[in-house]
Order: sequence, then structure tokens, then C-alpha cells
Amino acid sequence: MKFSIRKATPADVKKMTELLGHLFSIETDFVAHSEKQENGLRLLLERVEDNIVLAADLCGNVVGMVTGQLAVSTAEGGFSLKVEDLVVFPEYRNKGIGKALLKELSLWGLSKGALRMELLADRANLGALEFYKKLGWKATSMICWHLLPVN
Repeated sequence: MKFSIRKATPADVKKMTELLGHLFSIETDFVAHSEKQENGLRLLLERVEDNIVLAADLCGNVVGMVTGQLAVSTAEGGFSLKVEDLVVFPEYRNKGIGKALLKELSLWGLSKGALRMELLADRANLGALEFYKKLGWKATSMICWHLLPVN
């Protein structure tokens, strides 16, 4: 199977929204809402200085994607690259697509001066956790908290 990794375009948003629907059906903290996901993807595609959206393309069809966002890490004294979304359609998993997406994202991060990559993964998504372990990712002692902004 010959696929390529490329920067996503606005024409890919509908297919990537479908991919995010698959991802959010696995995660327990998020719910698929296509309008929100489309809006988020469009924002990432517009803000190309410190964000990137990559698509895995197979014969003109998007079969996987990853998004990355730069943030300043005071711990590292430079940029860290947050992997926000990595998802491959189920029928295309275990074919090297996720690994290729992360590699290309890592190269982009290095070109932007990122000193580390980080991601959040749902504890119940055992397939993803095993995938990250195989690629050398390490779990930290940190836990994620979130709060909606209040005034």
C-alpha cells in the first residue's frame, strides 16, 4: 500500500472531521461535534506559523491525520510540540501510517525548534497506548486537568 504524508488543505476538512469522529468515539472526555471539529481544523489550517495539520493520502483519499501545535515550555527553555490529534481510519491501521504521520510531524517540530513532543491519550484506548510505547514514548507522572474559562 503506497500512501504519502502531506500538509492538509481546506479541501480535506470534511474527511478529517470524519476521522475526528472516529477518535472521539474512543475517547471518554470528548464528544464528536462536527461543526466544532471543522472550526478547530480551519483555525489550525489558518495559523500555519505555529500549527500544522498533516494528512495521510492514499490514492487521493485522506485515510489518517495528525495535528501539532507549538507551545513554549519553561521546563525545556524552548518550544514543545503538542500532538493534539492522531487518528487513522480503522481499516488502514497497522500499516505504518500513524508512525509515518508522527515522523513527519517530528521533522516539522525540529524545523521549528521544538525540544520535545507531548500528547494526551485516553487511558481506555489500549491500542493507542501500546502504539506509543512501541515508538518509544514514555508516560509521565503528570495528569491532565481542564477548566472552561470563567469571568
